[in-house]
Amino acid sequence: MEEEMADIEAQNEKQPEVAAIFKKANSAIALKFEDVVYKVKFTKSGFCGKITKTEEKIILKGVTGKVLPGEMLAMLGPSGSSKTTLLTALGGKLGGLLDGSITYNGKSFSNSMKRNMGFVTQDDVLYPHLTVAETLVFTALLRLENTFTKEEKIMHAESVITQLGLTKCKNSIIGGQFLRGLSGGERKRVSIGQEMLINPSLLLLDEPTSGLDSTTAQRIVSTLWELAKGGRTIVMTIHQPSSRLFYMFDKVLLLSEGNPLYFGERSQVMDYFSSIGYAPAVPMNPADFLLDLANGMFNHIYYASDLANDTLLLHFLKKSCMHALLAVVNSST
Repeated sequence: MEEEMADIEAQNEKQPEVAAIFKKANSAIALKFEDVVYKVKFTKSGFCGKITKTEEKIILKGVTGKVLPGEMLAMLGPSGSSKTTLLTALGGKLGGLLDGSITYNGKSFSNSMKRNMGFVTQDDVLYPHLTVAETLVFTALLRLENTFTKEEKIMHAESVITQLGLTKCKNSIIGGQFLRGLSGGERKRVSIGQEMLINPSLLLLDEPTSGLDSTTAQRIVSTLWELAKGGRTIVMTIHQPSSRLFYMFDKVLLLSEGNPLYFGERSQVMDYFSSIGYAPAVPMNPADFLLDLANGMFNHIYYASDLANDTLLLHFLKKSCMHALLAVVNSST
């Protein structure tokens, strides 16, 4: 491993060339899923463990959507809304009673598609005693094809380190529960880096911002946004993003107990719910508004038809806008 580390240091002079390796995806993948239904069967036991009957439960209930290269899809919903189940199905990792159509450039899941896809789980599975560079070099030596030489594999690892902004901490150990090491955001970027080594055209992530503060979460999503602009297709589940994160997504899928409530452009989601009679009673984070809808909480939601007649609400909105305007004027002076 010491030889590999020495080789990494020797590659530092080639950083501009190395960093360009992952600027763009090798190929473009359009992900399309139509009427996806997932069912599970379970048995109920009676007296003395005797099986009484077998029941079937529907987890996903006809979910449809499409993500094109260069786009980033966020799957929103409360806990238990089957976001991870859908993501696992899109990654070809879900067996059982799965119905519907999931295609990649119009083709079904295959081994060649699997090699061009990355999947980042919610929990980071990393060796705590290895450094960032050792982790990514070791992964590159194992995962990259034999057509690459050892030097090329090390160059790929260095490229990922540069692309994900891990240069300053590449010689720091990962750490763990009983060993001081990287921060949560850095650990998540290392997990993303392990998948980026194969330069995937489709990247699936399960709650990459879970447990992180808003600033660190924005850095992670900003990194993913840059990867998407390189022609990759990015799909992630995310729980209660800030408004800054929400406006970085291209498309939104809102789930509630496996039912799709909305799929489409992020810029049109508020207009859609307003057109069918739901609008926030006060200015708020659109993601919070969508989660309230998915949870069935309407305490802070007004019917759009009633907004024009509610003079007290209109007065409150005007007063809030005036306070915001005054704050902007004061900060500029």
